[in-house]
Amino acid sequence: MDNFLNLVEQVWQQGLLGISLTDIVVCLFIFFFAILVRGIFISKVIGAVLKLLHSKLNAQEDIFADVKKPLGFIPITIALYIIFVYLPLEGLADEIATKLIRAVIAFTIFNVLANLIPPIFRILSDASLLTESMSVWIQRAAKAVIWIIGLGIILDIFGIQIGPLVAGLGIFSVAVALGAQELFKNLIAGLLIIGENRFQPGDRIEVSGQLHGIVEKIGFRSTQIRLFDTSPMIIPNKDLSDFQLINHGNMDFRKVDWIINLLYNTSKEQLVKITGDITKYVNSGQFIENPGQESFAKVVALGESSIDVRIICFANADMSFTDYMTLKEELILEIIDIVRDNGSEFAYPSTSLYVEQLPSSS
Repeated sequence: MDNFLNLVEQVWQQGLLGISLTDIVVCLFIFFFAILVRGIFISKVIGAVLKLLHSKLNAQEDIFADVKKPLGFIPITIALYIIFVYLPLEGLADEIATKLIRAVIAFTIFNVLANLIPPIFRILSDASLLTESMSVWIQRAAKAVIWIIGLGIILDIFGIQIGPLVAGLGIFSVAVALGAQELFKNLIAGLLIIGENRFQPGDRIEVSGQLHGIVEKIGFRSTQIRLFDTSPMIIPNKDLSDFQLINHGNMDFRKVDWIINLLYNTSKEQLVKITGDITKYVNSGQFIENPGQESFAKVVALGESSIDVRIICFANADMSFTDYMTLKEELILEIIDIVRDNGSEFAYPSTSLYVEQLPSSS
């Protein structure tokens, strides 16, 4: 029995890699305690600090929500440091442990910095001259730069020289560039689209005869457009930059420009009354005033089978598509009433055929 207890004691003392089971249990307790403290640290300490920042910045939303999770690594990092100090590590093991804790500290710092980018842009959003798409791209680029620097520091901690690695990647990148020309074309085209502010997410764009929809996302390689049948359409940026497109999102007014056709037997007095009544209606408040062009209804041409009246008026560009259709419907019904109340009617394409009777031969 004594021999068995001695064996148990030896196993307990020898433990794993010379670390006793007592030390291992203590380290596990420290680590799991840090995980427990992490939740309290995020909700209480970090929550209180961020709440104070929100009040100072008069923020209406939790703009620092992205930072909470990376800041939660602080208790874990401290716990790892305590574990490595507590363990009787020597020589190579101590050196590896020191490098590991330095790498974890570097990872925590750069993780916090990367997640600080979105809150900073939210704070500066009101005063910034950047468009939404430019802001998204710059955020992504800033995060990439931060993580590249962080990765370089972590590799340097473990003694990995990044100079030869970069040189090797340079040779590799030449080969990649030859096979990724389309990717770079799309990337440059995306930068041009954003830099020239051709359109932004939320804008309604149209390429005559090819597409008409709402821009949802401008990515590094492609742009996603939601068509009016609700299906998404993914277009490479280089193709979209070459199109001659109409950006309805930048229009100042919704324009109604119609030609209506009246019968030729409509008298001059009737025409004057019809155009006057329509002009009065489109200027009565249903539509808005365009300083660059007045709204009117005027006789503009004598067509092949009708007297043509042109109607121009403008609606608010911010109104929904459904409201705009309702407004046009009301205008159509009003025009029908005006034309018929004034004793005229609408014309349609027609052809008159005259048959000449030839003299009969005797």
